[in-house]
Amino acid sequence: MARLALSPDRLFPPDPTTRSIARRLYDEVRGLPIISPHGHVPAEWLAQDTPFEDPTSLLITPDHYVTRVLHARGVSLADLGVGQQDVSVDQRRKAFRLLCEHWPAYRGTPVKFWFESGLADVFGLDLVPSAETADTLYEAIAELLDTPDFRPRALYRRFGIEFLATTDDPVDDLRHHRALAADPTWDGRVAPSFRPDRYLEPARPDWPDLTAALGEAADVDTGDYAGWVQAMERRRAYFKANGATSTDHSHRDARVEPLPATEAERLYGLALAGRISPDDADTLRRDLMFQMARMASEDGLVMTMHPAVHRNHHTPTFERYGADVGADIPISVEYTRAVQPMLDAFGTDPTFQVVLFTIDETVYSRELAPLAGFYPSVHIGAPWWFIDAPDAMTRYRAAVTETAGFSKTSGFIDDTRAYLSIPARHDTARRMDSAFLAGLVADHRLTLDEALDEAYHLVVTYPRKAFRL
Repeated sequence: MARLALSPDRLFPPDPTTRSIARRLYDEVRGLPIISPHGHVPAEWLAQDTPFEDPTSLLITPDHYVTRVLHARGVSLADLGVGQQDVSVDQRRKAFRLLCEHWPAYRGTPVKFWFESGLADVFGLDLVPSAETADTLYEAIAELLDTPDFRPRALYRRFGIEFLATTDDPVDDLRHHRALAADPTWDGRVAPSFRPDRYLEPARPDWPDLTAALGEAADVDTGDYAGWVQAMERRRAYFKANGATSTDHSHRDARVEPLPATEAERLYGLALAGRISPDDADTLRRDLMFQMARMASEDGLVMTMHPAVHRNHHTPTFERYGADVGADIPISVEYTRAVQPMLDAFGTDPTFQVVLFTIDETVYSRELAPLAGFYPSVHIGAPWWFIDAPDAMTRYRAAVTETAGFSKTSGFIDDTRAYLSIPARHDTARRMDSAFLAGLVADHRLTLDEALDEAYHLVVTYPRKAFRL
């Protein structure tokens, strides 16, 4: 059986001089607290501190980073437990075997780095996944998950998490967040994030029902445009009162543009009646996004935008398994003209703050860095989702630093549903940032003291600033 042997120098530069500097920088930041301002770990896990059931439902089924690689090799999502309520023990073991049998498919991907780090650093296991080791690994992990040290709260403390944001629907009552806040035995910080995407897409067939639900949650009549606006304001206030520091927005494009009041009311009425055209729905959505920006300039919740993803690209997969199973595909995006109306109105307002993310790397140096290099309110989101990978992290730093510097970046975003991968993901970013800074020191563009200072800020100071923690 092949053994895992994780090099302490993994992801560091091969040049001995630069590698030595990277080691020095990494040693300073490796033990710093984890700040996770955008992710999808359910607050319920920590509120109830329920033991994890088994290795598959924890490590494979909810993690679309893992499942999409297997699906691309012909493995059925059903065989991985995706979209199923009741999965037998035999099915879970089979799914874990499928992962191990296809382990070579992960070579060269960040998933390999994360998963192996989890095996070695979280579970203390040294077996390489394979057909021969699958059952041994499964049983060892299952045995550990049955112990108090592997309950959600114990892992939160062990991982050194300082702040963890969840992603939540505007009508959510946030009962699990409130339970944590009221629990005298809990000393962590788990905050909701306001995610209103569904309520800003008037072309959705269920939009009238969603709008009614929004009004019910806010105790406001949403039968007209003004009611929708008031309902959103009330729900944002509720989220902020329960610890939220940011809102999260993902639409097909980044356009944010207001409409004349009479036109907004007209389109709103068409949408409620289910008679709005796709083009008019996009126009209204851009106005509703402008309202989100206006609210952010008043209530201080940080606005995060990550547009330009073709959601649920394969319709049969969506119909059978639902959303967020790995079938979302990036598309190109334009920012400079798209956000100009928003930044013209709020870009120098000290209360307004926005973090702009992308999966389209072409906009880093052309648009995002120049925007953040001028507007005090704009921060550049870290590489995430399809590009939260070592080489992409290096490209990101090279593309944005010379124009915007380090201080206008967001800090790392793990964006994960896989709870146990959080430390490995943050470790990847810390290693890659140490490597990038080491190159600047080796080139005599930074002193070692300056690099040490920035290494700390990238992990702690800048995410706190970007998300107002």
